[in-house]
Amino acid sequence: MKKTAKLLSLAVALFAGLSGTAQAEGFKLGVDVVSSYVWRGTVITESPSLQPSASYTFDGIGVVVGAWGTNNFGDTSTAKVKRYEETDLYVTVPVGPVNISLIDYYIPSQSLNGKIRAFDLNSDGPNTLDLTAAYSINDFSFLGSVYVGGNTFKNAKYFEAGYQFHNKNKYTAKATLGLGDEGVYAASKGTNNFNLVNLGCTVSKENFSVSYTYNPAEEHSDLVFAASF
Repeated sequence: MKKTAKLLSLAVALFAGLSGTAQAEGFKLGVDVVSSYVWRGTVITESPSLQPSASYTFDGIGVVVGAWGTNNFGDTSTAKVKRYEETDLYVTVPVGPVNISLIDYYIPSQSLNGKIRAFDLNSDGPNTLDLTAAYSINDFSFLGSVYVGGNTFKNAKYFEAGYQFHNKNKYTAKATLGLGDEGVYAASKGTNNFNLVNLGCTVSKENFSVSYTYNPAEEHSDLVFAASF
C-alpha cells in the first residue's frame, strides 16, 4: 500500500529526527505548517498540511508522552480521500543515551477492512505500531525503526543517519540518508527489497526550514517549506 503510515509515540520528534535531545519538563504545545507532507522519503500528501502536537515530559525521569496529528488542505496523491488525516500517540523512554519510542500511527485511509476504529490493531486495520530507537552524538544522529503491531506492512524496517554540517548565524543545515523496505517506502517498486529511499538536506533558521528530499528507489524529489510555532 502506498501509505507509509505513521497508545504511544514520539511522532513530532520522530519527524524531526528523534535526535535524542532532552526536552523540558512539563507540557509542550506546538503546530507546524508544511507545504507538503513528506516522511522518510515518501510523499504522504502533496498539498499543504497543518500539524498540531502536544506532549508532557515527566519530571526527573525524562519519559515523554504525547500526540501528533496532520490534516491536509486538499486532495492527496497517496490516499483516495478528500482530506488526509493522521493521529499519532506516543511514549518515549530514555535508556542511557538512547531514546526508545513506541508510536501508534492511526490513519483511517490505510484500513483494509473498511473499519476506522481508533486502537484497532488488527493486521488489516487503520493502526500501525512502530518501535524506534534514536541516538545522537555531537553533530551525528541515528534512528532505527521496525513496525511491530497492527498493520505491520511485513514488519517494515527503516534506518536513518543524519549529520549537521553547518551551524552559524542562526542557520543550521543537516544532511540525511535513510534506507528502508521498498514495500512501504517505495511502494511503486512492487517489492519489499531493502533500498536507499531517503537522501536529503534541511536548512533551518529559527522557526522556519526548507528541506530537499530525493527518494532514489522512487526516483522522486521534493522541496518542502515548514514553519513551526
